[in-house]
Amino acid sequence: MKPRFACADFTFPLLTHDQALDLIAGLGFEGVDIGLFQGRSHLQPASEFRAVAANGQALRRKLDDRGLQAADIFLQAASDFRAFAANQPDASRRRVARDLFSRTLEYTVACGGKHVSGLPGAAFPEESRATSFARCAAELAWRCEQAGKAGLTFSVEAHVGSIAPTPQAALRLLAATPGLTLTLDYTHFTRRGLPDAAVEPLIQHASHFHARGARPGRLQTSVKANTIDYARIVAVMQQTGYGGYLGIEYVWTEWERCNEVDNLSETLLLRDLIRAAWGD
Repeated sequence: MKPRFACADFTFPLLTHDQALDLIAGLGFEGVDIGLFQGRSHLQPASEFRAVAANGQALRRKLDDRGLQAADIFLQAASDFRAFAANQPDASRRRVARDLFSRTLEYTVACGGKHVSGLPGAAFPEESRATSFARCAAELAWRCEQAGKAGLTFSVEAHVGSIAPTPQAALRLLAATPGLTLTLDYTHFTRRGLPDAAVEPLIQHASHFHARGARPGRLQTSVKANTIDYARIVAVMQQTGYGGYLGIEYVWTEWERCNEVDNLSETLLLRDLIRAAWGD
């Protein structure tokens, strides 16, 4: 099957959102990954959710005008991912998190999207890891159920610092949570020095994929410095029948020194490398 490529709108934070969409369309991408990151993206929950349906429909018109599809809507409710984590011990904060998630589903439907990503949750020091994990699985199962009712696919991005900081932990979370899928990003594991082989079993559970260059000790690098074997990833995707978007997800921020590569050039280089590996 021919791969579908997406580019993140948050790859180009110095542009206006319209300019970022123009650029993504001009580069020939089919899809766009939309970031709803409170405090740090073009579109933010606090503003977009004031009129969920209207703003979602406005985004859809912008995408339609440019021949783009919403490949993924990624919700991050606060810059501190623990503040409104799915498994927050504070019940009032969990209610807020559920409400934001419900609004994200409505927004995604309104903009014509089919896929929603979130963060998996965290381990909280005031309770046992087992308690944090159990609440996380229960809350994520609720999200999967709600997404299914809306005709959407829900996934989480396992990452360092979360309840699923390793591939093994991600597999345990998947096993405990009916319907859960992954937005798979090797770079969080590569940065820790884990080999590709340790991450590969997660591909069969992925419904969305983030790609960028990385190496041990660096979350984001140029394609030239990258150590992830994307040709091998493509081969496994073809074997397992991966059908989601391939999102090229370079970011530009001082965090983790992610402002030291040329996002435009590296986005094209990596997309074309993966496209060639796919045989497209």
